[in-house]
Amino acid sequence: MHENRTEYPGQKAAMYERLQRLPRRYRVVALVRMEKVRASQILPLRKRLKGEVVFVSVKDRVAGKAFAAVSDVPGLAKAMGRLTGQCMLAFTDMSPFKLNVLLAKNRVMLPARAGDIADMDVVVPAKNTGIAPGPMLTEFKEAGIPTKIDQGTIWITKDTVPVKKGEPVGERLAPLLGKLDIKPVEAGISLESALEDGEGYGREDLAVDVEAAREGLAAAHLEALSLSVEAAYAVPENAALLLAAAARRAEALAVESAFMTAETGGRVIAAAGARARGLAAAAAGYSPGED
Repeated sequence: MHENRTEYPGQKAAMYERLQRLPRRYRVVALVRMEKVRASQILPLRKRLKGEVVFVSVKDRVAGKAFAAVSDVPGLAKAMGRLTGQCMLAFTDMSPFKLNVLLAKNRVMLPARAGDIADMDVVVPAKNTGIAPGPMLTEFKEAGIPTKIDQGTIWITKDTVPVKKGEPVGERLAPLLGKLDIKPVEAGISLESALEDGEGYGREDLAVDVEAAREGLAAAHLEALSLSVEAAYAVPENAALLLAAAARRAEALAVESAFMTAETGGRVIAAAGARARGLAAAAAGYSPGED
């Protein structure tokens, strides 16, 4: 019975109005799904990007209705069609691709919850855990971690890998790793979708391999530089290379034509000496009857 409601109490009304105002203020509206994002990741982002990005945590129903009413921002309702559950919206004038890269850099290692996939081999090192013996011994045994009791505490006797990269962390192992301060889950934030000046982008479109892009640009630069030098197309970036190449060709031509200068004298004499020795060797091996 609330499907067509246009009035909201208190905070919802303020949020409804704000979500209609912000898309008109900023060029980019981006969506972050919050299901696998933890509060410890959001707070540093808000501080770091303050003044550049406005983050708003919203419920899907209020946001969906607010965006549907913003008819003067083309593509908004469609681009935000993935609004489900708890979401966070980002409003900015920054490129959504740059924003996604910045978010990806804010990766942190977190304690595992039951069912989380390990992002690395989970190594439990041999050490004194400082944990008193008792029920915890059973947890270590079930995890396959060898222990002994020494000086009133549990010692892990050798390095153990109870979970390998890509495997789920078990229900009993997760709290044990937490007590050992082992954090095997790498968590990051990425954009689910974004709208920039009416152009919509999905998660796949926004994923940028920065290292691959850098390598591609470097390779393209080298190829362009090489081609411009080969074609003798002078620009400030290749002037030194062109002059060096021209100098090498001029020197080679001077030596080939025996043109003596201060720069070519040594090579001209060396080349003449080599030819003379070649002629002498040929003459020494020549006899009149060979013709």
